[in-house]
Amino acid sequence: MPTEPLSQKEIEDRLRELPGWSLEGDRIARAFRLPTHFAATAMVVHIAQIQDELNHHSDLTLGYNTLDVSVNTHDAGGAVTEKDFVLAQRVEEIAAGHGAR
Repeated sequence: MPTEPLSQKEIEDRLRELPGWSLEGDRIARAFRLPTHFAATAMVVHIAQIQDELNHHSDLTLGYNTLDVSVNTHDAGGAVTEKDFVLAQRVEEIAAGHGAR
């Protein structure tokens, strides 16, 4: 079953529900700052677990105490889909527990 790309308006509407997330080219993305490198690394592992559960994976860039997350849907030709927003929401749900802001 193909995953349908969201329209520009649908993306903008959904981004209003996710403060800190933005559209960057063909992806939705957010940068997090964490208290320590260990906290940032732990958040990467936690996100990897969620991604495996959803069978949908983002790009993660780990810095010393930063984590950049960006995602689009390869099955939809690299467009933004509902799957991306489901993953972004799940990341938001765990971020505070890692001290992310």
